[in-house]
Amino acid sequence: MPEGPELHLASQFVNEACGALVFGGCVEKSSVSRNPEVPFESSAYRISASARGKELRLILSPLPGAQPPQEPLALVFRFGMSGSFQLVPCEELPRHAHLRFYTAPPGPRLALCFVDVRRFGHWDLGGKWQPGRGPCVLQEYEQFRENVLRNLADKAFDRPICEALLDQRFFNGIGNYLRAEILYRLKIPPFEKARSVLEALQQRRPSPKLTLSQKIKAKLQNPDLLELCHSVPKEVVQLGGKGYGSESGEEDFAAFRAWLRCYGMPGMSSLQDRHGRTIWFQGDPGPLAPKGRKSHKKKSKATQPSPEDRVEDPSRPSKALSRTRRAKRDLPERTATQRPEGSSLQQDPEVPTVPKKGRRKGRQAASGHRRPRKVKADTPSLEPEGTSAS
Repeated sequence: MPEGPELHLASQFVNEACGALVFGGCVEKSSVSRNPEVPFESSAYRISASARGKELRLILSPLPGAQPPQEPLALVFRFGMSGSFQLVPCEELPRHAHLRFYTAPPGPRLALCFVDVRRFGHWDLGGKWQPGRGPCVLQEYEQFRENVLRNLADKAFDRPICEALLDQRFFNGIGNYLRAEILYRLKIPPFEKARSVLEALQQRRPSPKLTLSQKIKAKLQNPDLLELCHSVPKEVVQLGGKGYGSESGEEDFAAFRAWLRCYGMPGMSSLQDRHGRTIWFQGDPGPLAPKGRKSHKKKSKATQPSPEDRVEDPSRPSKALSRTRRAKRDLPERTATQRPEGSSLQQDPEVPTVPKKGRRKGRQAASGHRRPRKVKADTPSLEPEGTSAS
């Protein structure tokens, strides 16, 4: 899912692609989007963007003499699980373009589209960053560092460091792949207590005997966790392209996939944290690892058996197939209305809450008919927030 670097790259894309374009007319929202209408119309306006953490601000600025007279309008976007901006010809609108800004004539008509396949993304009118989010790890590093170290008494730091890193009140811009890469580089177990990891940084002071160049060199050679929260996202931005993406075969994501060292890589282990998010790591998970859960190690493609190597008894039905059939028979189809309405800044806000699994009690009636199951809508995160946080 999009994290801080992806939002920053998206703002760069909008500014570079739209800097010389003039837009005109109304802003068009798709009929299926639950986001608010954008009450803006102008015969000629420009679009610019900026990013902060996991949010992107779009500013629509009417040109002098544009009709009707209109004040600039700002929108703040959160990308959810799959949001992005695309600039396309009007006759080639993407299927999931939920907000569209059209260029003014003359010239070929283009559309800047907010594309969101999974529809967890959101936009707000007014242009204010979401309250409660901490300073941006990319662009406000000093304030970010101070905010974390000043608030180590907060109960968020009683939790495992992998969970604390998703708390957008303190780590605005960090998400699932970034936390894995940061902890891996420092060899910190993901389920080590966050306060234990961070308290030592309060005492860290460079020797007054070192020159400025020596201090910089020492910092680059031995970065701490908070420094990596700034420098690792910066590396992703410097790669260019689109940053994180799961679409295979796209050249934009090739550099990013080559950059990854831990997240989803062969030989790495994985566990789910208490929010249902998968954390990738190497070695010991740490003392706060969930009890009763086994870590899974990803095999390299070379070690995975090919279809020819798998010998199965054709007389025995596939367990996976039978499980799939049972699931289809027992579970009603989930609708869009069952998605979580709220989110918590204390976990990655753009990520839907994962419902806990439970064993169904009771037996089938003698007639063979199953009793209808009660289906609860997914509940929002336990605590107040803002990002799912991709």
